[in-house]
Amino acid sequence: MIEVLVLKIEDPGCFWVILKGCGPFVDCEMEYKKLHAEMNQFYNRDVEEVKPLTLEEGQVCVVFCQELKCWCRAVVKSMLFCADHYLAECFLVDYAKYTPVKTKNIRVAVEAFMQLPYRAKKFRLYCTKPVTLRIDFCEDAAEIVPAKRWDSAAIQYFQNLLKGTTQIEAKLCAIEDDNFDVYLYVTIKDEKVCVNDDLVAKNFARYVMTKENTVNSTKSQKPWSSLSLKSSPEKVISPALALWPVLMQGKVNNNLETSEYSVYSTPSEAQYSFQKWSGMLTLHYIVITCVLVEFQKINTEQPPIVLSNKIEPCSVLETTPLLADLKKELLRNKFLGPNLTESYCWPPIARGCDSVVISHHGNDPLLYIPPVLTFLQSGSCYKSLPTRNGPIALIICPGWRKAQLVFELLEKYGRCSRPLHPMLILLGLNKEEAKNVKLQRGCEVIVTTPYSLLRLLEHHSLLFLRLCHLVFDEVDNLFSEACKQIFTILEYYKKTITIEERESAPHQIVAVGSHWSKHIEHLTKEFMNDPYIVITAMEEASIYGNVQQVVQLCLNCERTSVLLQILDFTPSKAQKTLIFTNSVDETEMVYKVMESSSIFCLKVHKEIEFHFKYAVEQWKKKFSSGTHVVLVLTDDCMPSLGITDANCVVHFSFPASPRVFGVRLHSMFDNFQNGSSVGQIYTKAKSILLLTERNGCHAVGVLRYLEHTDAKIPLELCDFTAGVLEAKEDMKLARPLCQYLKRSGVCKDMRICPDRHRVHLQIDLPQKMSDNTIPMAGCVTIVPLHIVDATNYFGRIIDKQKNQYAILDGEMLEYFKEARNKVSVEMVEKLALYGLHEEGLFHRVQVLEIPPKEENCFFYNVAIRYIDEGRTGQVQVHQLFHLPTRFQILPPQAVEFIVCRVKPIDNEIEWNPKVTRYIHHKIRGKLHEAKIVFALGNTIWVDPMVRVTKLSELKTSINEYNIRSEILSMGMGIDNPEHIKQLQKLCENAKMLALEEKTFQTFPCGGRSDPRSVVCAGLGPPHKRQGAQGGAAGVLGLPLTPGGFYPEIKWFQKEDTVTMKIKLRNIRDHKCEFFGDKVVFSAFSGDKFYVADMELHANILKGKSVCVIKNEEPVIILAKNKKEFWCRLLKHKNPNVSFDFEHWEDFEDKSPFPVVMSKPVASTKTELNSDSFSTLSAITTRIIAQFLTMVKV
Repeated sequence: MIEVLVLKIEDPGCFWVILKGCGPFVDCEMEYKKLHAEMNQFYNRDVEEVKPLTLEEGQVCVVFCQELKCWCRAVVKSMLFCADHYLAECFLVDYAKYTPVKTKNIRVAVEAFMQLPYRAKKFRLYCTKPVTLRIDFCEDAAEIVPAKRWDSAAIQYFQNLLKGTTQIEAKLCAIEDDNFDVYLYVTIKDEKVCVNDDLVAKNFARYVMTKENTVNSTKSQKPWSSLSLKSSPEKVISPALALWPVLMQGKVNNNLETSEYSVYSTPSEAQYSFQKWSGMLTLHYIVITCVLVEFQKINTEQPPIVLSNKIEPCSVLETTPLLADLKKELLRNKFLGPNLTESYCWPPIARGCDSVVISHHGNDPLLYIPPVLTFLQSGSCYKSLPTRNGPIALIICPGWRKAQLVFELLEKYGRCSRPLHPMLILLGLNKEEAKNVKLQRGCEVIVTTPYSLLRLLEHHSLLFLRLCHLVFDEVDNLFSEACKQIFTILEYYKKTITIEERESAPHQIVAVGSHWSKHIEHLTKEFMNDPYIVITAMEEASIYGNVQQVVQLCLNCERTSVLLQILDFTPSKAQKTLIFTNSVDETEMVYKVMESSSIFCLKVHKEIEFHFKYAVEQWKKKFSSGTHVVLVLTDDCMPSLGITDANCVVHFSFPASPRVFGVRLHSMFDNFQNGSSVGQIYTKAKSILLLTERNGCHAVGVLRYLEHTDAKIPLELCDFTAGVLEAKEDMKLARPLCQYLKRSGVCKDMRICPDRHRVHLQIDLPQKMSDNTIPMAGCVTIVPLHIVDATNYFGRIIDKQKNQYAILDGEMLEYFKEARNKVSVEMVEKLALYGLHEEGLFHRVQVLEIPPKEENCFFYNVAIRYIDEGRTGQVQVHQLFHLPTRFQILPPQAVEFIVCRVKPIDNEIEWNPKVTRYIHHKIRGKLHEAKIVFALGNTIWVDPMVRVTKLSELKTSINEYNIRSEILSMGMGIDNPEHIKQLQKLCENAKMLALEEKTFQTFPCGGRSDPRSVVCAGLGPPHKRQGAQGGAAGVLGLPLTPGGFYPEIKWFQKEDTVTMKIKLRNIRDHKCEFFGDKVVFSAFSGDKFYVADMELHANILKGKSVCVIKNEEPVIILAKNKKEFWCRLLKHKNPNVSFDFEHWEDFEDKSPFPVVMSKPVASTKTELNSDSFSTLSAITTRIIAQFLTMVKV
């Protein structure tokens, strides 16, 4: 063990320390003190001879540090020119500090002062690599994955761990260049903790064992390659020692510079030696051994996979059926595969077989590119093809962006094979462009999109007589976006390969995607020959296997009763059902319910592992017809049981992730129906998902899953999902308005888009440019400065009367002409404004982000926005100047412009870069005349936008071009007449909502004296409510001002609740606010607005009170603060409120607050109603209220 003192922490992979104590790597502290004393004595003399003639990056020197007030050894990192001198950023090698130094304070490093090694040693944690949390918004899931950089939370935890320790020790494991790889130990409250293990245990890091991690490894050592024909003999290491430091695996020789070391043959020998180094190793040995055994156990479990034909997987790159050069190229590009899907799908594709691959990574082109390139090398099988120019393989992608990516990968990996001369063909609507397409000689692979291919076939159908391989990238997206076009292409391909001359030539169709669908099934039956189907996503495999998917909406507290209703107690055949739960308690509870219902039931969970064998034996028995066997279990038991013959799966608890959902469905694998058995009358396998109010956030994902199955989607689920989306939309106030909505009027998928899709008048008010706001209509002169795409630009509106920006620009140029005014910024602030000199111009910029790791460093990059141009970028902080206040007064001048009534062809959501480049070159920096047709916030929509050229000699002007017409003439855009109508519709909805909000807050309610002057009491905050008399006047319930009415209300009670029926039908935009002693309800019915402000006789629990819609009428259910019967409902009598005598008897069974109500629901709702989460509370209440409506409580 070496005791260390930490100087500087960047992250767990880079921190600087001083070695203390004694040992082969520790230097004497007195020698360093003597060195620094002699250095300061020598350099304090003003000796001109030791000043460097030149300075360059990486140069070793001695500098004077102003902070330490002494001369220090340093390395020059970078140079900077300031107003009157040069600055060098230097790293102090004995103190691990970065500091800016003037060149006059830099001296040559005298050799006598460089004898001692640098005192600050660079350490990193041995074999400990960073991880991060990756969130999949599409699947509503999160997983921990390897990362290239350390997460800020991991860095903070690492820093806190080292700050709170009394002693820090390091165990040296390897030395590579100037890095010391160590196991780090800290002592906290007399307890020694291994930092490496602690970071891994808390999911901040992972262990990565590589063959390069050896003592004193150098750059001259060649990295190990799995493709090497010869390899040096390997030393066997005990598995129990695999995660130990290298020094602890064997006795280190006296000469540490050699990399040879012996390895102990038994754990006992290793333990004995290890205890010589440390007294705490016994526990460490046991822990690591247990972890390793568990790790090996997990790795031996084969992930579930569905195959139509038997395939021998290739789990190692060396054994894959790929070209040797292609394997080497994959390794050079740091390819980590093959993964599970690749190991199964590469062999059949490389053999030229028809293949369908469905995987969570189905959008990865490497699933098919390497094996297709391998098969294309066998040139002899193509000799029977016509000897003419034309492609052998055709790759069809869902859009131009994906096609470009595939083309780039083909060019990269195609270098390892014979010349294929791939081409990327993307055609617009211009017919002349399609006619003039010419294939380069020897082109054997074409990458394109469905629409582009059909346009090409119209004029060059003979080009594809040699076509053998047809590849569909993201086949599920292709069928959803261009189904008709894909089947047209397949019919053409089918006719092409049936020509007699081509009988001996190969023909192959490869389809890769993420989701199975009925179109893919049709593809396999009609156009493929005995295809190899590989599905590694089990939730998709269940669709392929024709599993019946059922979603049952119910309250969380009613799951057991719903479960009993859906189970078939007398099946015609023997039936096996699995009921999955998330906890031991739920397992026991469901087991007791099943047992009490006289059902043959088994249970398995982690606390009764001894029961596993018995449960499996009972499950595997043969049962007679009419027998129903139920097994209740938790998800963690499933791999140990290995069940694949279940007939039905009930998801009593919602699955934690799509992967868990897939593993549950795989338990019915033996009952999956393949293509030949689909014609059966009934479906063998069945999946039942119980969706409760606690899983409301997953409703969207469930609906999306059901949509690409043949399952019947409950109407209640659609309505509930719409409510959830509505609630999520309410939470997006801080998000910008969706760019796709702005550019085309519609968003392609609002369900997964993170941005806002509603117009809010307060947020989207036109912004100020100077003394005036952005104009809402009329003609303006604009200059585009930053081109985002073909129709979206940022620029400025030019005021011909008084161009305030031109005045500001002139003043800034005059001010910064003087060198003394160019004051560099030392410490920047987020969102602050600064000046920037760039290409002879001075800009106002705003700092958007500051890297947290480099806040105290002088040389680092910050993200900025050019507030007068709209573009963003990154600059070094020393390039920013202080901006006087008088230059900050003028508001940002950048305005977003969007050209209307045109959108990309072929259902694309992004413009082809060809048209964007053309428009960029044509309009950037030029004055244009535009007519404003719409404006929101900082965005204006223009139609038309034209370039006007003045002919001074003729004293007239001509329109040089119209942007919209230019885009349409290129064939890359089509007319979009609904663009502005959609935006105007959003604004109308926003105005209506704003009017209703205003009406609800300040609507006048009548009194007996003057209906037009008395304001309804109690609609404001509780502390501003009127007294009893005022309250009485406000609830008279008489028809008031036009549109304002008090509804008829019937009420009844139980000991703990009060139920109020509002006698209104077909209501919309209803709202209900609960306070401790009052309720305020409002809604529109027909063209009338109703409001009821009710001061209650006694207090209620507002967190447990709800408003639901039952039988098309609103029902308010109040939870009483105390269990007691009220003598009346309201504090003041109201003629429109009366007791409901029809509910005189007890309605315990129908109450939405039953005795067995789950307490976590109530506590969660109460917690969400705190002030800090008031907005979220309202949304959650709305979701739960709507859920109650859907299940008809």
